[in-house]
Amino acid sequence: MSGCLLQAFSGVFGDPRVLLIIVAAAVYGIFMGAVPGLTATMAVALLVPLTFFLDPISALAAVVTVEACAIFAGDIPNALLRIPGTPASAAYADDAYAFTRAGRSTEVLGVCLAFSVAGGVLGTVILALFAPQLASITTWFTVAEYFWLYLLGLSCAVIVSRGSTWKAAFALIIGLLLSTVGLSAVHAQARFTFGQAELFQGINFIPAMIGLFGVSEVFRSILTFDSAVTTPGSQATAPLSPPRSWSQWLAGSVRSVFGASLPLLWIRKWHAIRSGMIGSLIGMLPGAGADIAAWVSLAVSKRFSKKPEEYGTGSMEGVSDASCANNAALAGAWVPALVFGIPGDSVTAIVMGVLLMKNIKPGPEIFEKQAVLVYSIFLIFFLANLFLIAAGFLAIKAGGYVVRIPRKILLPLILLFCVIGSYAINGSYFDIGVMLAMGGLGFALERRQIPLGPVVLGIILGGPLEERFIQALSSSGSAWEAFFSRPMAAALGVVSMLVWLAPFVISLRQVRRLLESASGRLSRIRRGSS
Repeated sequence: MSGCLLQAFSGVFGDPRVLLIIVAAAVYGIFMGAVPGLTATMAVALLVPLTFFLDPISALAAVVTVEACAIFAGDIPNALLRIPGTPASAAYADDAYAFTRAGRSTEVLGVCLAFSVAGGVLGTVILALFAPQLASITTWFTVAEYFWLYLLGLSCAVIVSRGSTWKAAFALIIGLLLSTVGLSAVHAQARFTFGQAELFQGINFIPAMIGLFGVSEVFRSILTFDSAVTTPGSQATAPLSPPRSWSQWLAGSVRSVFGASLPLLWIRKWHAIRSGMIGSLIGMLPGAGADIAAWVSLAVSKRFSKKPEEYGTGSMEGVSDASCANNAALAGAWVPALVFGIPGDSVTAIVMGVLLMKNIKPGPEIFEKQAVLVYSIFLIFFLANLFLIAAGFLAIKAGGYVVRIPRKILLPLILLFCVIGSYAINGSYFDIGVMLAMGGLGFALERRQIPLGPVVLGIILGGPLEERFIQALSSSGSAWEAFFSRPMAAALGVVSMLVWLAPFVISLRQVRRLLESASGRLSRIRRGSS
């Protein structure tokens, strides 16, 4: 073991090409993640042709670094413009943007960076220490367990949304209805396509997400446009006058980015560990991914918070816990990929293709036959998160200038990036139409104070939820046997039901207290009159 670890150290730190590739991949990942629509999956997919010319360690270094940096970079447009750069950022879009409107964009991005690095490091520790043991848990999961897991993720989206639970549930229903468009994964029947060939593959959630969050914000800003007003938060940022020295500029910049995030990380260290473990465990479940990890962690954070009313309107606790979980999920997704050869998410599916291209077969034997490569992956994850500190810091400082741009210039630029991001997915003008339609829908929903997060998650998870539901029913004679016959499925089912029943129980208690209070007042009035 020690010999393999030393060889891995020599291969990663002793080869300057690997370090240069990590630096270049960090810059590339930050750029791809910061442009709305250009997700981490797309960034890794575009990188695959270059891996033909790299050795296995260099190729994995590029992929890991791009993934880690792109997931964090999605927080930059998420906080500055309320456009989630990646699906994982959508969970806390409203919270992050609320701080920008209050002139605290640098502070909230610093918190995202610090907790993303902490989550990434914790996820890597779990990957390195417990991969073989924890991966065995995923063998317990059948279609029934995945059904309850997806339902739990959707339930969390409703619970953590601001405002009325009924409105959040209505938004979730809209998202689930939109997910039924296209060919059914189970029956292979076209639904709600209206003769449009582009709808046979369903509604692409990337243009939908960009439209719901980005274009709706443009519409809302146009409605309240004032040429004398700049971007929210611009008045609270530092002036553009040059610093007296680069050392002073660097010291001031470090304080502005990490001055609040590092103390918060120390204060909430146990919360970060909890969120990191949630993210890692969810990341190990194939098909779950960082977006579900962010939603579930945000729901747990709100459940145990002393200030749950702040969630959705500007909660630093929610932002920190969710950003920690989504980065921890990245390393967790590699557990089933390495141990069982089952991709944990779309990125690890691409990674498995890269490994097979290099004549490396993922599976249990990789820990014996390719131990040096496995240890190299662990070291690369640590190194990628360390490079994320510097790359993320520079990206935050560069992104901070966005909030100083006048709105009459910024709004057309935002719309331009929305169009580019939507078109870049499939090179389709139809996706631009979907983006604009979703922008109108998002604008209408927000006018009625209906949250948008559940709509996005409903579109993403609606298809897998339906597929697992039909598969579970088809494999059993009754619904009870399909969803409750296995202990793990029964436990997840009970938890999901409790999540939905909790608001009703709380409402009944509140009604009972009001009735008891009213009856007490009435009895006192009667005694006084007598």
